[in-house]
Amino acid sequence: MSDKFSIDSHKLIFHPIRVSKWYEAGDDWEKLKKVYPIYVEVSPYGGCNHRCTFCALDYMGYENIGLEFDTLKNTLTNMAEKGVKSVMFAGEGEPLLFKGLDLIVEHCSKVGIDTSLTTNFVPLNKKNIERCMENCSWIKVSLNAGTAKSYAEIHQTTEKDFERVMSNLKYALEYKRKNNLKCTLGVQMLLLPENKDEVEILAKECKDMGIDYLVVKPYSQHIFSETDKYANIDYSKMMYVGEELKKFNDDKFHVVFRANTMQKHVEKKQPYDKCHSTPFFWGYIAADGKVFGCSAYLGEDKFCYGNIYNNSFQDIWEGDKRKESYEYVKNELDIKNCRVNCRMDEVNRYLWDLKNPNNHVNFI
Repeated sequence: MSDKFSIDSHKLIFHPIRVSKWYEAGDDWEKLKKVYPIYVEVSPYGGCNHRCTFCALDYMGYENIGLEFDTLKNTLTNMAEKGVKSVMFAGEGEPLLFKGLDLIVEHCSKVGIDTSLTTNFVPLNKKNIERCMENCSWIKVSLNAGTAKSYAEIHQTTEKDFERVMSNLKYALEYKRKNNLKCTLGVQMLLLPENKDEVEILAKECKDMGIDYLVVKPYSQHIFSETDKYANIDYSKMMYVGEELKKFNDDKFHVVFRANTMQKHVEKKQPYDKCHSTPFFWGYIAADGKVFGCSAYLGEDKFCYGNIYNNSFQDIWEGDKRKESYEYVKNELDIKNCRVNCRMDEVNRYLWDLKNPNNHVNFI
């Protein structure tokens, strides 16, 4: 099975109780406000050591600010108490630049939050990554080329960083095997005109190294991004890459070629006209402490519910600003202006079908 983690789909179907609470609440805000996100993305640090040509959050400014350690720790405890099940540390910056990330991840394990990390894996501190490997469910490394030259051009860094990532991956895998850890270690490549001829090179390298999987995904133009270099990529001309990658799949390694998502990128249309996932099943905490409900509108006040420096996560999530955002999304937001292939697209397709069933759904 090439996508056993449902990377090219969604996993909301595994949370029927949370979905049921949302569904049965209807338009009753007093009930809806208590529907907490299953998954929250946290940006512990705003700065980044790379300036990737495809970066969607370039407009956020790469500010060298980090969340205050105790505030973040207390917020995560509160999130766990209210039913948040998972956190991914990623965001507008490089999370490994945040001092104490390993201790934060360890704290998440103690309070019952499943954790993951998306990183360029260059600023690796061995002690830091060891504790992360011990506590994370998965770590995904953004590695967008098969050669050092292309890597340096796409990540806008030095070729030495490519070799550093490869070395760090080997160390992490060695530590995983030596300690019999369950953390899944994957690599992710954004398919671009500059790297499409190097996907097989990277796939072979990942397989030979012992990486668990390689994800090959399409670019998605962010509505506020300062670059539109890849806005008109035609993925219909790159679908053949997926067929060529099947030869690498076996019981220990698989390439997740996100053909479903690429096809949606080609079609550029949604089978729904309302966003039902916002502001419910997903959340985002920015490096300045602000809490948002939609990754396509980070920085926009209509989607900002508060700041963890001023209020608890519970007070923010059940507060008036989130209610105002809910009313805006329900009554005014035109999703035609939203990002193609947004994070919640598959979730929205599922929720739309629940709200708008066909006439034969009882014939299971």
